[in-house]
Amino acid sequence: MLNSLSIRNIVLIDALDIDFNSGLTAITGETGAGKSIILDALCMATGSRTDRHLVRAGSDKSQCIANFSLSENMQKTLLDNDIDFDVNEGLTLRRTLTKDGRSRAYINDQVVGGKLLAEIGNSLLEIHGQHDERGLVNSATHLNLLDTFSGHENLIDKCKNSYLEMLKTDSKVEKLIKIKSKSIRDKEYLEFSITELNKLSPKIDEEQTLAENRRILQGSEEVLKELNAVKIVLDEDTTFESRVSSVINNIESLYNKLDTENSFKVSALKLAVKALESAMLERQEALSEVNNTLDVFHPEPQKLDEIEQRLFALRAAARKYNCNVNQLSEVHESFCKQISEIESVEIDLERAQEKARESKALFNKSADLLSNSRHKFAKLLDIAVQAELTPLRMNGAKFFTEVELSDFSSTGQDKVQFLVSTNPGAPKAPLNKIASGGEMSRFALAIKVALSTSNDTVMVFDEVDQGIGGAVANAVGERLSKLSKTNQIFVVTHSPQVAAKADSQYKIEKSSCETITRTSLSLISNEDREEEIARMLSGKTVTNEARAAARQLINS
Repeated sequence: MLNSLSIRNIVLIDALDIDFNSGLTAITGETGAGKSIILDALCMATGSRTDRHLVRAGSDKSQCIANFSLSENMQKTLLDNDIDFDVNEGLTLRRTLTKDGRSRAYINDQVVGGKLLAEIGNSLLEIHGQHDERGLVNSATHLNLLDTFSGHENLIDKCKNSYLEMLKTDSKVEKLIKIKSKSIRDKEYLEFSITELNKLSPKIDEEQTLAENRRILQGSEEVLKELNAVKIVLDEDTTFESRVSSVINNIESLYNKLDTENSFKVSALKLAVKALESAMLERQEALSEVNNTLDVFHPEPQKLDEIEQRLFALRAAARKYNCNVNQLSEVHESFCKQISEIESVEIDLERAQEKARESKALFNKSADLLSNSRHKFAKLLDIAVQAELTPLRMNGAKFFTEVELSDFSSTGQDKVQFLVSTNPGAPKAPLNKIASGGEMSRFALAIKVALSTSNDTVMVFDEVDQGIGGAVANAVGERLSKLSKTNQIFVVTHSPQVAAKADSQYKIEKSSCETITRTSLSLISNEDREEEIARMLSGKTVTNEARAAARQLINS
């Protein structure tokens, strides 16, 4: 329900704040008073396209605020879009427009995009007539209207669920096909890598063990190098022993010739001999120990080479597979797992394709049942709308609900469009192609009456009384009154018969003061309604007869 409307600086309206009631509201006034401005402002607040010419002359910015009651469905929509709300304060849509055409949109004082404002506005408001861009002119709404009339919610739910299941299974098939395609390319690489790693057979901590053994072997080579240098030194003088032996013999001969008086010299010579003999012995022992040590530290160049090659192979594999040496076993395990998955993907794909075929068949069945129901109820809707057209003085008009095959979607495989023929023998075509504003408004009225459903949408009928009067206008008023029992209805009208059926009546007036022209809208009290409807009946001069006729219309 539209609770209130606040307008600032839009065309001829400088400031307007007005509250509305439920039921049927009539907006009346003389031609040119500015009834269309109210609709322009309401459309602006609910997200329709705007024009900078709406900004009142002399103003920099215009603004329109519309407050609606907050339904449960709308609460969910606001939650989904992270918009705060207070149930008691309702839903406030606000739109500003500058004189250079820049627009900003707000929902409950939160800045939002124009698209979201329009989506929410479309769910809140329908305008039927010359402003109609979100009602019957929008053929996207026709499918939902037919489904509402048909009442086959169970078929719609089954179709939607089967469609979602079909999308799910199709997605799985596509995923498996991609996996299979990639697997064909990867399998050869994986098999080669697994063979390579099997041959390499890396062990945990093997790199550390090999590096330690290499360090030990490399240290042994240094020791051998030094020992061999010593051995060379000890071995290179081959005459050492013979020369020392000759010296010892000479010394012994010398001290044998000395007498006892030279005992001190003899002792010294004997010590020298003993030292020389010890030197000869120690040299032999040193050479023996060096040889023994060389035997212990025997060279192992082949083993070191094997360790080097093993380390090189392990580290090369780690670089190739972008991991450290200890992770090569994990890489091998991962490759084996991928091969296993590749081998099972064919089976999975066949199963998924079978499931997809079953889902497609189920969707087709659900869509066919829904389509058959739509075709059936399309004929019934045509009959129901046609029955409403005659009382609305559209005897020669024909209404058609066209159901055609379309692309698959969650709503089935149908495209629905309302077509009309306004005169006998005339071709049928979409409403906005051949119907005037008044005719579109009356077609909408006939359809809404035929549907007879309650929802949260506010409906505005503009020019619904165009070219009609008397009993026909009365019939229009009766149908609007009937609709207002389940929906809030606004009607912009020049017809006293229509206005008399309203629960509330507002008068729009234009006034001029020097160079300034203003439009105002005010609620007509129950006491003044008779006078206003009498004016609508008789014109400028209100007669007693007109007042009596007005009284009769209001009370009828």
